Amino acid sequence: MGGMMWVFAVFILSVYETWSLDTGSPQSTLMHNTSSSAPKVYVVRNASFILGSNVSLTCSNESASKIIYVLWNIKLKSGPCRIGHNNDGQSEDSCNDGKSLRNTSTTMYLHIPNFSNDDVGIYQCETVYTGGADTHNISVDIIAPPNISAWFEWKGNKMVAVCKAERGKPAANISWSHLENSSSPKTWLGSDGFFTVESRLELPENMDTKNLSCTIRHQYWEEEKTLVPKLKGQSGEHKGPNFTLIYILTVVISIAVLAGILFLAQKKLTILRCSKQADTSPSKPLPTAEDVEEVEPYASYVQRVNSIYNS
Repeated sequence: MGGMMWVFAVFILSVYETWSLDTGSPQSTLMHNTSSSAPKVYVVRNASFILGSNVSLTCSNESASKIIYVLWNIKLKSGPCRIGHNNDGQSEDSCNDGKSLRNTSTTMYLHIPNFSNDDVGIYQCETVYTGGADTHNISVDIIAPPNISAWFEWKGNKMVAVCKAERGKPAANISWSHLENSSSPKTWLGSDGFFTVESRLELPENMDTKNLSCTIRHQYWEEEKTLVPKLKGQSGEHKGPNFTLIYILTVVISIAVLAGILFLAQKKLTILRCSKQADTSPSKPLPTAEDVEEVEPYASYVQRVNSIYNS
């Protein structure tokens, strides 16, 4: 059985080496030829790290003094790069993003400072040491806590409770204290690589919402988080649809009454102004005797003159 497992491991390593050559990746100048009879170990594993943490990735348990060379081929979203070192003192680093090879008293490891979503990818490492070689293929992912919130909102004439976990990785899990009328949570992946999960619960009419809550679980937290939804814009308990309708009607009626008062006041002010202008306008005077004499006909004037001369 052990012999069969060993043959299988050698076969997997051969396939991996053939795949590496087929991809056209250039061979590093750090590599040394190793004896084909040396034992080889091929390991595939997954690893997740917390956002902002300092990460150490190991590729072999052999002591640094026995290592001939170590080479990391890294495939990130931004593109491939590699970091390596050999016992002749040669090094290479095409990543140039803070990653580095470090030694301890027991082994050599890859150091990734302030781990972020940009560091997520496939880390392929080959370590050759005295008496053997180790090859590791590590899928590296991130653990980031989501931003959580819960609230009530209206959908037509029905109240809906919403619970949301935004920009987390991996996706969060949401459940309700009341399971009736709850829809399946919707999950979508953002362009930044983080997940958002939203769950909606349609509430029956006249339901008491005081004891309603949603529970959010995530790998980042040791304990689950529980939220009690609140109506948007209110810090107290939900007042219900009747209160909202009365409030809206009160506002509308108040505005209508105020507009009517302003209209009547404006109309009365206009009437008063017109009346005042009529009282202060000067009346046309009656004609006097002198005015009548001034407009006396010419024939009467001639007759009067003649009577003076004939006397």
